Amino acid sequence: MIKNDDDRVVFFDVDGTLLDTSDFAETARKAAIGLMVDNGLPLDKDEAYGVLKTIIREKGSNYGKHFNVLTQVVLGHEDPMLVALGMITYHNVKMALLRPFPETIDTLIYLKSQGYRLAVISNGITIKQWEKLVRLNIHSFFDEVITSEEVGKNKPSKLIYDVALRKMKGNPEKSLMIGNKFKEDALGAVNAGMGAILVNSDITEDDRDYIKKEKLDITIVDDIGDVKTIL
Repeated sequence: MIKNDDDRVVFFDVDGTLLDTSDFAETARKAAIGLMVDNGLPLDKDEAYGVLKTIIREKGSNYGKHFNVLTQVVLGHEDPMLVALGMITYHNVKMALLRPFPETIDTLIYLKSQGYRLAVISNGITIKQWEKLVRLNIHSFFDEVITSEEVGKNKPSKLIYDVALRKMKGNPEKSLMIGNKFKEDALGAVNAGMGAILVNSDITEDDRDYIKKEKLDITIVDDIGDVKTIL
């Protein structure tokens, strides 16, 4: 998949690929809502969480003021104390639950020992993605973190991959994307001329058939640790 020379670049997605983020955002949001309701938000917890989910759908998950909007909708004005309670609780619970997959660190160590250069390509906010890597003490493995916020386009846009390759001075024929989403990570990388490995993916049988039919350079594995058997 990648030629064995000195110019090898492996790009990673973050959430669901390096880090186990299953249900952590929902748990953190429910904890935040619970504290806001306990401190005066005049809805029951299920109602308040329903309103919050609607706001998240409308504003997007990377919007930074979901709790501000929640108090405006419910109270008719922002309540700084309730907003602060929600934000701090959400942040603290989310970070407490944040953890890498069991084989993540061993895989990163292995890739570096084999001479691969590593970077991140992520749909998200740059500072938030760096924060996750720093908190888990895996930031030093990565030379660059390229995000949709920085580029102005989300994966699978070819532009975000082109920017990443340019920053890393990478040749697409010698580069690889590792992620958990078929369209955003695998097809996006292939369309930019790279190969891809899908990990922890809920890829469908139709997608598997498409990969075979089109002979795409996409390998599917169950666990990030399996990457060590491929590269």
